[in-house]
Amino acid sequence: MNPSKLKMGLIGGGGAGFIGRVHVTAATLDREAELVAGAFSSSPEKSKRCSAEFSVSPARAYGSYSDLLSSENRLPSNDRIDFVTIATPNHTHADIAICALKSGFHVICDKPMTTNLDDARRLVETVSETGKVFVLSHNYSGYPMVRQAREMIRNGEIGEVLAIRVAYKQGWMHGMQAGITPNRGAWKSDPLKNGPAGSLGDVGTHAFHLLSFITGLKPTALMCKLKSFSSHHNLDDYGQAIMQMSGDTMATVMWSQVSHGRLNDLSIQIDGSKGALSWRQESPNQLIFGQLGKPTMTYDRHPSADYTTPDAKIASRLPAGHPEAFFEAFANLYRDAYRKMRCLTASKEPQLDGVTDLCPSVWDGFDGVLFTHHCLNSNARGCSWVNWCEDQE
Repeated sequence: MNPSKLKMGLIGGGGAGFIGRVHVTAATLDREAELVAGAFSSSPEKSKRCSAEFSVSPARAYGSYSDLLSSENRLPSNDRIDFVTIATPNHTHADIAICALKSGFHVICDKPMTTNLDDARRLVETVSETGKVFVLSHNYSGYPMVRQAREMIRNGEIGEVLAIRVAYKQGWMHGMQAGITPNRGAWKSDPLKNGPAGSLGDVGTHAFHLLSFITGLKPTALMCKLKSFSSHHNLDDYGQAIMQMSGDTMATVMWSQVSHGRLNDLSIQIDGSKGALSWRQESPNQLIFGQLGKPTMTYDRHPSADYTTPDAKIASRLPAGHPEAFFEAFANLYRDAYRKMRCLTASKEPQLDGVTDLCPSVWDGFDGVLFTHHCLNSNARGCSWVNWCEDQE
């Protein structure tokens, strides 16, 4: 074990699920951390079996997250884990994260942060009280060209932001059949475990965060329509929200997991008074910049080019023409989180060498929960407008 590496504990992620393995790959990509412990399943026997898959000693494959936290805390400080990653069903996120933070560990949590506002408030308070690092894995904010777009907007290159359109489309639910339990993600059909927001909570929150991250704008009001077309559950699998943003900007967010032929089609278009930007997750190394009367430009991910912004350069690992994608973007969130963890350990402010703090925070998570809350309320009220500040107190 390398003493200079941060030590990771994984909660969840065992079995047929894929997101736990994505977290481990991303967390260890830059060799700044290593997975040394886990509670990989709510079944103690299954957790032990999964230890070999993750190359973790069976002695540190725990039967529950509470066992993991208490047992690790009894180890010498240079042996115990530094942080936990939470890759469990949505309804468990808040209790696990709060327990981990109060036990003295940093937390990286899969989205959505929680399934309700009360839990979100509890988590915000706990992060504030403990001073520990909390990062929510909105991994699409880790792409270099997403960070390029963010800086270009802040630098005024497209002028005033007028309108934003974000869409996240998948089609995999057409393969689901009523009465047949899928190999993975069965809990997503259960509102007690998934929460009341189906595709809204799964992919709609990603679309909303991407909009917020790139533009820096917050909603002032929204209206939403939700639908359920799939026969295997009654949660939403299609929806659209219209939002009034700060600065009189209009925005639309749509999400679907019942669009035939769509795999993981997340895209954003931003209209400004001087230009427009568009980016698509399935072509993540290109950012399109358009201006009236001028040729449309494609900004390639190019870490040595003059047009590449500092945050985009830092987020790039490979030379231009060598595609970077999902794992690298995910790993950028971990690398940002590690900077903050190491700064806190050294009793310094959690920003080093002018590096921008781009980690999705507990407040980003709160906004995501508030977004789902307002969308559900608007739909229940016949698609009426909901004030963004409603229910925040």
